[in-house]
Amino acid sequence: MKAAIRRKVIAFDLDGTLSASKSPITDRMAELIDQLLEKYQVCVMSGGKFEQFETQFLSHLKAEPAKLAKLHIMPTCGTRYYRFEKGKWTLKYAEDFTPAQKAKIVKALNAGIDHFGYREKKTWGEAIEDRGSQISFSALGQDIVAALGDEGVKRKEEWDPTNEKKKQLRDYIAGLIPEFEVRSGGSTTIDVTKLGIDKAYGMQKLLNMLSISKKDVLFVGDRLNEGGNDYPVKAMGIDCMEISHWQETALAIEAILNVS
Repeated sequence: MKAAIRRKVIAFDLDGTLSASKSPITDRMAELIDQLLEKYQVCVMSGGKFEQFETQFLSHLKAEPAKLAKLHIMPTCGTRYYRFEKGKWTLKYAEDFTPAQKAKIVKALNAGIDHFGYREKKTWGEAIEDRGSQISFSALGQDIVAALGDEGVKRKEEWDPTNEKKKQLRDYIAGLIPEFEVRSGGSTTIDVTKLGIDKAYGMQKLLNMLSISKKDVLFVGDRLNEGGNDYPVKAMGIDCMEISHWQETALAIEAILNVS
């Protein structure tokens, strides 16, 4: 098992890996992350914005400041990076778009949505969200889980169970804006970042900042298939553990803790 190799960093996707889509981590997961921080640096990298990380992940941790200093937060697919310094989360870098770039991306997203007829009559929150360094389309709206809870998670999972809709949309939009990176994100999401700025970019930045190598990292994610937003980490040569549902991650962390 790859986790048996001594690592320095255990990295995770968030949505679908540490919790259900846009849902809070469980008390058990919070405790396991706390235990993991005793032995490792921990990185969480996901498509959501920092505020989503706060609501879904950070506010539920019980770890003390000394442990939080070992936690690396990378929202919007690694286009932003936060560290816990002097009692607060501090932005270390951001690969933000210009206003002109944002307008072009939004136009392309709308064109793709209308081309395939994927514009829902009812959404919960914005369907297209400006996250500064990432523009994201969420078919049912950014706030469906906050509004509907478990029913919102269910509706998201049912919107595109085969990932065919997202693949069609991703390929079409990528053809319209080839100067940007377009990837399938969560269960209902398409994410757009600057070209070459994806989770592999964020992971390489982390390697450089910690002066470690690829073999020092294990990445756990649920979308490691080609075209998925976790795939760039796998493609760059970092060992990855693929899980099919977020509950499996707790078992994976327990296994890591037991062999380290």
